[in-house]
Amino acid sequence: MNLIDGMWLPGDHLIQNRNPSDQSDLIGHYAAGTASDVDRAAQAASAALPDWQAKGPLARAELLDRIARRIDEEAAVIGRMLAREEGKILPEAIAEVRRAAQVFRFFAGEALRLPGEAIASVRPGVDVEVMREAVGVVGLITPWNFPAAIPAWKIAPALAYGNAVVLKPAELVPGTAHLLARIIHEEGCPPGIFNLVMGPGSVVGQAMVEHPLIVAISFTGSVPTGRAIARAAALGMKRVQLEMGGKNPMVVMDDADLDTAVAACLNGAFFSTGQRCTASSRLIVQSGIHDAFVERLTKEMLALRVGPALAEDSQIGPVVSVAQLQVNLDYVALARTEGCEVIGGERLNGPTDGFFQRPALFLNASNRMRISREEIFGPCAAVIRVGDFDEALEVANDSEFGLSAGICTNSLTYARAFRHRVRAGMVMVNLPTAGVDFHVPFGGTKGSSFGPREQGRHAVEFYTTVKTAYCFAG
Repeated sequence: MNLIDGMWLPGDHLIQNRNPSDQSDLIGHYAAGTASDVDRAAQAASAALPDWQAKGPLARAELLDRIARRIDEEAAVIGRMLAREEGKILPEAIAEVRRAAQVFRFFAGEALRLPGEAIASVRPGVDVEVMREAVGVVGLITPWNFPAAIPAWKIAPALAYGNAVVLKPAELVPGTAHLLARIIHEEGCPPGIFNLVMGPGSVVGQAMVEHPLIVAISFTGSVPTGRAIARAAALGMKRVQLEMGGKNPMVVMDDADLDTAVAACLNGAFFSTGQRCTASSRLIVQSGIHDAFVERLTKEMLALRVGPALAEDSQIGPVVSVAQLQVNLDYVALARTEGCEVIGGERLNGPTDGFFQRPALFLNASNRMRISREEIFGPCAAVIRVGDFDEALEVANDSEFGLSAGICTNSLTYARAFRHRVRAGMVMVNLPTAGVDFHVPFGGTKGSSFGPREQGRHAVEFYTTVKTAYCFAG
């Protein structure tokens, strides 16, 4: 069911939701909406805004705090749903749900800290106040790889700053979105202020981007879709916030601690089945440590236990869908065609009918190869050998993407130079490129991101607009 104007309503048709760990597990059938449903949601959101904003920041803070508490209470249930429909292993799924609760709790505090300024005027007797106000009705389009955390870090600031929301989750993960929507509704969100419209992006997403009452779009997903949204939103003069792809470099210098480097690359490249926009997909390794690093990483990668998301001994779950699995396997074949030695990468037979793939390393890669330039979004990493720091930095920056970048080194000189000179929105030193805190800005440069940052206090830049008020005291 879709949630529109505080009511659970059927859609135009139903979408079948199956478990990527086990295709015999039918999770359920979920409503797919239409452009008419988007219109109804947008109309309801616009009508509900004045009363919602009049309630003031304390009411918004208390609502978000209640939502956070309920998400924590139901973390095991929501996490199990997330693991079943997305394929993330259960401990990772539950941790993601708890992060969603942390996001709501953080923005409960931010609702009471909406910034403003009192500025002295250049004219005697005149006071100047700079205020922030909600932008209005915002459309949120979220991906399948983090079906709890990413909706949370869009919904929470939108509500905290007094906006109304129309959410369209990815078709592959309707169950998690439905559970989050139920909590938001049951914890007292006013009718019309939060709306859930599920369905295909070509229908629901397009209707959101084109609707005149939806004044802002926050999107996380692929580069082609993000660019199409930007073009369409420009016609309607909508503000946009786009988080798109990544081809993230992890540099390993000769002086790096080998244990630290291998652990960071193993986590960054392969955990969550490599289905993270911040994954380490290019491992740029200096010649002196290259062979030892590859030997150790290969051994630990091949030892990773791939299996069903709910199995206690699984370390890597399935690929999210058969279509994504085929994309991954096509890139494995391409790596061989381009001249790489491929370790792993094959489809695996599991104990259930699932989309299992062994993680893959592409050795002897160059940064000119397609497998080093195109986002795969699977458990695949290219290893690129370099001679020195300057070459490593040049290769790291030679990409159309610029989301996250990392370096493993014991040199303060290298670490500082990399932090300042790499072209990425987030930089990690001796840490995986994937894995960020919930209270600081998230976003990248170049083709990875467009518009204001997500998360943390910087979220205010997207979800509010600035008003300057003058007052003559006489």
